[in-house]
Amino acid sequence: MIVIGLMSGTSADGVDVAICDIRGQPGDMTVDLLAGATFEYQPEIRARILACCDKRESSVDDIAALHVDLAHVFTDCALALIDRQNMSNGQIDLIGSHGQTVWHSVLPNGDVNASLQIVEAAVLAERTGITTISNFRARDIAAGGQGAPLTSYVDWLLLRHPTRWRAVQNIGGIGNVTFLPPLSDETSAPVAFDTGPGNALLDAAVAHFSAGALQYDRDSEYAKQGRINEDWLDELLRHPYYARGYPKTTGRETFGTSAALALIADARRRGLAAPEIIATLTALTATNIADAYRRFAPAPIDEVILGGGGRRNPVMVGMLRELLAPAKVMTHEDIGMDSDFKEALVFAVLAYETWHGRPATLPALTGARKASLLGTITPGENYADLLASRQAN
Repeated sequence: MIVIGLMSGTSADGVDVAICDIRGQPGDMTVDLLAGATFEYQPEIRARILACCDKRESSVDDIAALHVDLAHVFTDCALALIDRQNMSNGQIDLIGSHGQTVWHSVLPNGDVNASLQIVEAAVLAERTGITTISNFRARDIAAGGQGAPLTSYVDWLLLRHPTRWRAVQNIGGIGNVTFLPPLSDETSAPVAFDTGPGNALLDAAVAHFSAGALQYDRDSEYAKQGRINEDWLDELLRHPYYARGYPKTTGRETFGTSAALALIADARRRGLAAPEIIATLTALTATNIADAYRRFAPAPIDEVILGGGGRRNPVMVGMLRELLAPAKVMTHEDIGMDSDFKEALVFAVLAYETWHGRPATLPALTGARKASLLGTITPGENYADLLASRQAN
């Protein structure tokens, strides 16, 4: 099947689109990325997204309007890539859309009782004519799981090493890890959870100090100018999230713009300048990742595969190489996968699995009572043809 995956992450910097050719089933699945593109949000759209993620600034009418408006943005992005590849909508079988998370509700005991991803699937299906699968987290949460990280199931399907333990570490707005046993290990289960803030605090601080001119610390320019304040870093690492056992997830509700501004105010009271603050927040991400491996990795990790925007932060990556030694730190490109479109590819695979009636989670990854069929199917014009093809096969 030819499936489009659509993803907008916690950093809310744009829409990733991946057109994938997917064949086979778990245990014998091939996934080829035919094309990928990232479409950056217009500043007005990004501002609306970030406002809707902050309960002090959002309102139900704002969220409802963005739910539809953002669906048109997603649709425009999908259509643009289809056109760029000289393809037609009729060549695409499915769309898998993660949408945009605006709230991930974690209770004091660590359980997740709700998670809201907006982007109205009906708009995608109506405008493209392509059957669309969305709302992937809800069923896992209903089964007692965290509803995330959903990328971990595809890590399990595609990224296990024959003989080595791997950690697949995403550093987006929030960091998440999948610890993968080797294919030769038939008894160990994978482990997955959110490690804590990835780029969310760091990006918000950079935007603050640059008066909105910069959205992230390009080439670690801020961090290179500052020194890590070890006393403040030690205090930041006492946040209770890091010590909480897995399964666990988090989001902008805990480590978003409001938290970043509060930390900046605290750092200013300590007399820290902007470069010191950025350097320390960079170290916070690298150190909370390494701390998670020390606390929770089921076995010594041989290889770490980095993805997400954090892999482009040279200071952060250098810290990780030092903190995670002797593990080899790589990127997805080193194993033949495009880091930029990995998460969009994931939602293409999850849509493919849902269409074939197969669960796309493992209880070991999310803490759910059972593996679940994920997502909500919104029929497009090709729905009857898809059903006929499935019945024929």
